[in-house]
Amino acid sequence: MTGPAPSGATLVTATSGDRRPALSPITMRRIAIVMAGVAATLGVLSALHLSGGIHGRSAAFNAADAGVAEAAIGAILAGGALAVARFGEHARSVALAAIGFAAVGFVVGLTFTAGGGDLLDIIYHVAVLPLLFGAAVVLIRRRNSTAT
Repeated sequence: MTGPAPSGATLVTATSGDRRPALSPITMRRIAIVMAGVAATLGVLSALHLSGGIHGRSAAFNAADAGVAEAAIGAILAGGALAVARFGEHARSVALAAIGFAAVGFVVGLTFTAGGGDLLDIIYHVAVLPLLFGAAVVLIRRRNSTAT
């Protein structure tokens, strides 16, 4: 089934092109909250890196690069969260793309941080990665409503 989105774009629902069952509005709201929360923490850490508040434990760690990367990842997650909050299930692919981008960014960031970042940075990356992977699993999974 297709239909016009509030902006006038046509969206494909879960019953046509996407064979996965629709997620409930509350589940999508929770996904948006996780995405927005991670985006907010990335904004804080980006500001701390760019201002010199967090600078790493070795010269090989470039805090400015980390701050720019965190800002970019945070902006993409924030945009994905807004799309999910606005369009719910229709933004499932957008959410997956944003979360996937963030997860890859976190893995790359963890490799740099492990080599020269502060312990706080390492703990942050290790703590947030499961949230991102968990949100992705919820979005990807297929509920088997016909199983007995």
